[in-house]
Parts: sequence; structure tokens; C-alpha cells
Amino acid sequence: MSTPPPLPDRLDPKRAGIAALSGYFIWGLSPIFYKFLAFANPSEIVLQRAIWSAPVLLLLLYMGRRIGPAFAVLHDRKTLLVMLATSLLIAANWWLFIFAVNSGRVLEVSLGYFINPLMVVAVGVFIAHERFGPLRAVAVGLAVLGVINQVITVGELPWLALVLAGSFTAYGYVRKTIQVDARIGLFWETVIIAIPSIVVLSVFEIQGGANAGHFLDGPFETIMLMMTGPMTVAPLLLFLLGARGLTFATIGVLQFIAPTLQFIVGLVYGEPFSLAYLFTFIFIWSGLAVFVFELLHFERQQKRAGLTRT
Repeated sequence: MSTPPPLPDRLDPKRAGIAALSGYFIWGLSPIFYKFLAFANPSEIVLQRAIWSAPVLLLLLYMGRRIGPAFAVLHDRKTLLVMLATSLLIAANWWLFIFAVNSGRVLEVSLGYFINPLMVVAVGVFIAHERFGPLRAVAVGLAVLGVINQVITVGELPWLALVLAGSFTAYGYVRKTIQVDARIGLFWETVIIAIPSIVVLSVFEIQGGANAGHFLDGPFETIMLMMTGPMTVAPLLLFLLGARGLTFATIGVLQFIAPTLQFIVGLVYGEPFSLAYLFTFIFIWSGLAVFVFELLHFERQQKRAGLTRT
């Protein structure tokens, strides 16, 4: 049997843009898909998501000729320990995302992923000691004002949005401490979650009753739960392909497509959206506008200095 061709190392900007856009559109519209899974609780969906993501990722590793490097990771104890931590972080993020969607709180999901880039900036400055220009300070400050507005005028701390943003920020930060291909890392993270997931779901099926899963309830339930694997992997793969052919600034701008679509989905599903809540978003959006302006300005400076990679 012939060896499959590897995934391309770099796409041309047009194809890369289409790939990245497709990935962000899937992420942004994914709440619609998960609303069809309301028959299952968030824990079961996360367990099934890991189980069906692992074989899809294994196929992608085979197609990309990454099977050897993937299994070489097993000899690196430090990397495995880090991926154990990241698997717990991403599982928590998945659970909270699905809980929010199936609880009619997609607007909070959107807010969380709008906050995420600004939280990444804050972590980069205060933990990784990265550069912190005045515009980034303004961007983070506006996000803080948004949270304060939510507490004072809406009367509640947006804990769900903050934990969603925080868990994903922590996941990204911890993952940066190891040099592992994104596909390989996600494969082992899903395997780490999938192994106990199979055991837990099997026990639930044997026990039956209120704890029984829904995988065997009927063809609709079976297919929808199996589809959580491709729905997890497809946008990631499209993003990886796109990132290889786009500049950092372009990716920085495109990343706001997903939470924008989630915001629209929340409104379409009729979630409550008060004027006070609108001001929270306005503060966050203003911070993101400043962040994008600073990002594009920095990119232009690099081009002038001849530092941009080609």
C-alpha cells in the first residue's frame, strides 16, 4: 500500500485564508450543533467527544506521516505530564462550553472568547514578561471595565465567561511549555481523556437507570454523539492549515469571527440581552479594536524593518 501524501507545509494566502475562515466559522456556529445534543448531559458529551476525536486525529496523523513522532512522545515523561495537565484543562473547557450552550447561555460563551485574546495578553505580560505597550494596556483596561460594568450594572460576575477564557488561556500557556505538534498534542490529550471515558461510559451502560448514557438510544443519538469527534477536529485542522499561510496579524483579526458568530447565535435563539449587558460587550469590543489596531501596527513596523517572515 502506498504511503499517503503529507499535509502541505504552507498554503498560498488565498487558500490559507479560506481554510482559516472555514475553521472559525465551524467554531462560531458549533453551538447550533451542540444544541441538538441536549438529550445528553455535558459530562457524557465531553466523554464521547474525546472517544470519537482520538481515531479521527490518528487518521490525520497517518495522512500527515506523523505516526512515528506521535509515538515517540511516549518516551518523554515531562511532555506526557504536561499533556496530562492540558488534557484536564481542555476537558474542563469543553464541559463548560457544552454546559453553557445547553443551558441557553451562548452569549456568555461569546463573551468568554472575546475576553480570551485580552486575557492572553495579560498573561503574556505578567507571567511571560512579554512587551506591553500603551495600546495593549488600554485594551486590557477596557476589558476590565467591561467586567466591572457586568458586576455593577448587571449585578453579577460573568464567571462562566471568565472561567471559559481562563481555562483556554491556561491551556494555551501550558501547551507552549512543550514543543509538540498541535495535532500530536491534541491526539494524546484526547487519548488521555478517552481511556477513562470508555470505562466510565461502559459502567454507566451496565448499571443502566438514570446514569445510563444515550449512545444506544437510537440512530440519531448514536450519529450525533459520534459526530462530536469530527466537529472537534475539523476546525482545528482547518485552522492549522490556514495558520501556515497567513501572517500573525491576519490570524489575530480572524480569531474574532468565532465569538462574533456565537454572539449572533445567542441572539437568534432569543437569549436575554439587556442594555447593561450591551455595555459590557461594548467595553470588550472596544478593547479588541485597540488590540487589533496595535497588532496591525506592529505587523507594519516589522515589515518596514524587514523582519516579517516570508
